[in-house]
Amino acid sequence: MNVKLNLFPGGRVKALTLSYDDGRIHDRRLVEIMNRHGIKGTFHLNSGFFGRDSYITEEEIGSLFTGHEVSAHTTTHPFLELTPTEGIATQLLDDRNKLEELCGYPVRGMSYPFGTYDSRVLASLPALGIEYSRTTQSHGGFQLPSNWLEWHPTCHHRDMLAKGEEFLALVPRYSRMQLFYLWGHSYEFDNNNNWEDMEKFCAMMGNHEDIWYATNIEVLDYIQALKGLRFSVDQSRVYNPSATDVWVTAEGNAVLIPAGKYVKL
Repeated sequence: MNVKLNLFPGGRVKALTLSYDDGRIHDRRLVEIMNRHGIKGTFHLNSGFFGRDSYITEEEIGSLFTGHEVSAHTTTHPFLELTPTEGIATQLLDDRNKLEELCGYPVRGMSYPFGTYDSRVLASLPALGIEYSRTTQSHGGFQLPSNWLEWHPTCHHRDMLAKGEEFLALVPRYSRMQLFYLWGHSYEFDNNNNWEDMEKFCAMMGNHEDIWYATNIEVLDYIQALKGLRFSVDQSRVYNPSATDVWVTAEGNAVLIPAGKYVKL
């Protein structure tokens, strides 16, 4: 049996996720644009800044980011590699605790303040409940991460229009999964007076049947469920122990493996 773990939900090979930092008031406009075009993303928030000038308030967290993901960005945005280990724990646990109180679900991811970190920071994250963390080191490609705690994005939004056209035209080789991961700060659109670029990007990228629109944690959960499938030796039978429906290619055909089910391929 020829089986490939190469499909996103619905048998798709392409996915798009967005990632925005800091929790500034400009997120309101960004979310409205994204929602209009069916695009999903993750918003990494500094809970210690809520209610300050140009920052969103606690009261709007639960409603503003409905359908998206709220994720950690530390309480006060320090350079983590310059922070004592105890301070790293405080920054992340306090941020998670506050965000979870406001959004109503476990916060499991983050992005690095200033995009900086070191091996000590990386080693501390699993014990603090962090399962993925986005960097600012764009690789320009559409590959999945090899290390979820060093999740490098495709590009910053300054390059999104050209990359979006490239992604739409892409015909994946060997039917490999292709992830377009965009990052930035919503206030940059205000600073640069170029909100029309985001409008154009979302209009171009949204509502495509062959693209899966997901938050960062949804991508992680799906890939972990896909890689967690249990196959018989000849790969003709498979069990999905996760709570997530996944898709595989079996003998060239897309096959759904429902959550908690055995399937004969």
